[in-house]
Amino acid sequence: MRPSWTHVPLSLIAVAALAPSVFMVVTSFRNLEDYAADKVAWPESPGLSNYVSALVEHPFVKWGFNSLLLTAGSVLLSTIVAVLAAYALARMRFAGRSVILGVSTSLMVVPPVTMIVPLFVLYTQLGLINTFGGTILIYAGLITPFGVFLLTTFFRTLPDELFEAARLDGAGSFRILTNVVLPLSLPALLSLIVVNALYVWNDLLIAIIFLQDDSRRTLMAGISVFQGRYNNNVPLTMAGLTLASVPMLILYVAFQRYFIRGLMAGAVK
Repeated sequence: MRPSWTHVPLSLIAVAALAPSVFMVVTSFRNLEDYAADKVAWPESPGLSNYVSALVEHPFVKWGFNSLLLTAGSVLLSTIVAVLAAYALARMRFAGRSVILGVSTSLMVVPPVTMIVPLFVLYTQLGLINTFGGTILIYAGLITPFGVFLLTTFFRTLPDELFEAARLDGAGSFRILTNVVLPLSLPALLSLIVVNALYVWNDLLIAIIFLQDDSRRTLMAGISVFQGRYNNNVPLTMAGLTLASVPMLILYVAFQRYFIRGLMAGAVK
């Protein structure tokens, strides 16, 4: 066994990473007077008043529904496109296949901020500002290259014998994809869904620029605007941030056993 002292640096890193989350949750149970007296103290009389206020008096529920709609729509559209593209790139032979994969992979390193101005001008001309459909298209376009890269790598590791046997049984390409490839790709697909959902759910840049109406704000964009309006009520803001963290935490915990396995898919053949 390794000596226990080797765990000390990892423990310190873990504490440093968890400290902001602990502060957020603890502060969300404090009232404004206690927080004003001491910013980092343990709550003397913890309560749920901040959560009740966030859910009843402020539009956090509406913003959460908007975030859920955008996340589900973007991830669903991106996953469908990524699956079809990755299957073609991994298992079909056609001219320009390597070029297409290279271009798609290179798009992963393009910062989204560089596309904000042309996208905003285009969306203004098309009347897609403040529309969920237009914003879903942007998010799907941003996360699809990673999905194509991950699934292409995974599909290439599947045994050729499976495809040959399916073709001997008379299965076409689409049937092979749905009946053979997708059931074997569950870890990779779930990992892709979790990663992309986390990205869309937590994104602020696209949401705050392309969804400017308060009624169409996402949870992260809404909290950002809310903090600017009520910046003195930090415990209430922390309650909103805690609520925003819960759905993605549940998603990760539910699929954690597939997460690492899916991200490592294709690393070793």
